[in-house]
Amino acid sequence: MKSENGLKTASDLNDKDEPIYQALMSAIVEHQLPPGSKLPEEALSEVFGVSRTGIRKVLQRLAAVQMVTLTPKRGAQVATPGVDEAQDIFRTRSLIECANLPFVLAHCQPPHLAALEKLARQEQLAHEEHDGPAAIRLSAAFHIQLQAISGNQVLTEMVTRLTQRSSLVIAAWGAPWQQGCRCHDHDRLIAMLREKSLSALTDAMQQHFANIVASLHFERSGETLPDFARLFGQPGSAE
Repeated sequence: MKSENGLKTASDLNDKDEPIYQALMSAIVEHQLPPGSKLPEEALSEVFGVSRTGIRKVLQRLAAVQMVTLTPKRGAQVATPGVDEAQDIFRTRSLIECANLPFVLAHCQPPHLAALEKLARQEQLAHEEHDGPAAIRLSAAFHIQLQAISGNQVLTEMVTRLTQRSSLVIAAWGAPWQQGCRCHDHDRLIAMLREKSLSALTDAMQQHFANIVASLHFERSGETLPDFARLFGQPGSAE
């Protein structure tokens, strides 16, 4: 939609930026752009076919949700959570997600359980097929869908953001083979949901997050130089 003077509205510009924002967000969350990866405006501008100004706006949006850091004269790079921040992210998730469990139980119906079981099966299959990006995506989707059962949209949005930052933590501090959560932990959460035992479900969720933190190795891996053309180039564009 354009304004009466023929200029593009802010909504038009945001619509144009959104696919780029989502592409970069997915690449970061799925560990295709590891923490510390440089995000030069010129290279991204060339790959996405937009101006550097457009790329800068997207990077600023990613910085606003703490997925990217912007440093004067050094540009943008994928955020690298420190040790304290990494622990705080999972501590916060445990507090929020456990506090919401009474409302999850109150609203949980058989279709909800079936949907969670489907996600857990898909996640297990992704692990078996060594499909890291899919495993990460499905692990996050499990937690988001679980909390969404409560009907609290604000909290669900908070959990969505926290799962994205959790992925950065795992990318920065997890073992090379670690992708997302432990599948059997998710199976146990589903079992507790079926039993409708709040205390057991809360204990299982707290232990789940404790397991993740315990599995982290606080040794930073080396930076990589991403192949933006491979990640974001259009099919058939390179001949």
